[in-house]
Amino acid sequence: GKIESVALVRAHLEEDAGKLLHGPAGEETRVDLNRAGVPLLEIVTEPVLTDPASAYLFLAALKQTLVYLGVSDCEMQKGSLRVDTNVSLRPAGAKTFGTRVEIKNLNSFHGVEKALNHEIRRQREALARGEKIVQETRSFDLEKGVTAPMRSKETVHDYRYFPDPDLPPLVIDPAWIDRVRADLPELPRAKAERLRRNYGLSPYDAGVLTAEREVAAFFEKVVAVLGEDQAKKAANWITGEMLQLANARGCLFKDLGVKPEHLAGLIRLVREGAVTRATAREALAQTAGTGEDPAQRIAASSAAQIADPVSLESVADKVFTAHPQAVADYKKGKANAAAFLVGAVMKETRGRANPQAARRVIEERLRKI
Repeated sequence: GKIESVALVRAHLEEDAGKLLHGPAGEETRVDLNRAGVPLLEIVTEPVLTDPASAYLFLAALKQTLVYLGVSDCEMQKGSLRVDTNVSLRPAGAKTFGTRVEIKNLNSFHGVEKALNHEIRRQREALARGEKIVQETRSFDLEKGVTAPMRSKETVHDYRYFPDPDLPPLVIDPAWIDRVRADLPELPRAKAERLRRNYGLSPYDAGVLTAEREVAAFFEKVVAVLGEDQAKKAANWITGEMLQLANARGCLFKDLGVKPEHLAGLIRLVREGAVTRATAREALAQTAGTGEDPAQRIAASSAAQIADPVSLESVADKVFTAHPQAVADYKKGKANAAAFLVGAVMKETRGRANPQAARRVIEERLRKI
């Protein structure tokens, strides 16, 4: 499935209705009026989606846009987003649409996709047998993966609109519309394109970072601290360690409790060779949600690597004094003597010396002999 744009018929306000909760056959039916009267925005598309995968992509894009705008959390399990679909088939090349069937009781986007796949197959098989499609409303049973009739609809005029005599026309000032449009936040697609353009990110990274508004904002704050040349490293940490941590804890990204400046400091430590990525990852997990700076946690432990040349020169003094034979062997052309001396530095620092920095100090010192 692929979508570029989807034309809308209308977006109108109505009141949410009550609903009936039926128990097993012969048992009671309960009336749930908890959402009755709540304003409901119904968005109706033109019949332009031609496959279930495209319908899924459209719903995902619509949900993302509404969440970015702060209109709704769009969580289907809470009842703040519902989807009804209409399906009709027609012969290839035909201009006139076939008889439309509506499907209700869809509780997830994947459920929508499954219901559409089933209903397309059901209608195709019925038409192949020479049967006529009845215009009706059907429900979808996710467990069985089938649709079943709920009620018939004779014509499209089941949806009738007429002016309410008690409601005066609402005239909206074009200047007000312009002000609202100017106040809209940057939407996901535009944001992803800007991240690609400004920071040289891949389409995949830009897509993951802009999936949630909070993730994209967090990324830009980290880059503001580190510098734009570190954007790819910041993206890797956020799409990798950060999102994996949120997934492991079963929480939203925004609820991880990690400050952008703290992650930036951690990335800087790894880049400078002061700490390994594994140690940084562990410190991030330990401090997430506590407000503690992971860099300070590392500094207070024995996990911080020794990378500064002054400290390593001091260690090299001890190593050269303790292993004169290795120095002599190097003078005789035994190249592996340098590796032995680097290993001695690692042993002296109990593994805390940064290996690359230790090698640089040892090799520089041997060149001067």
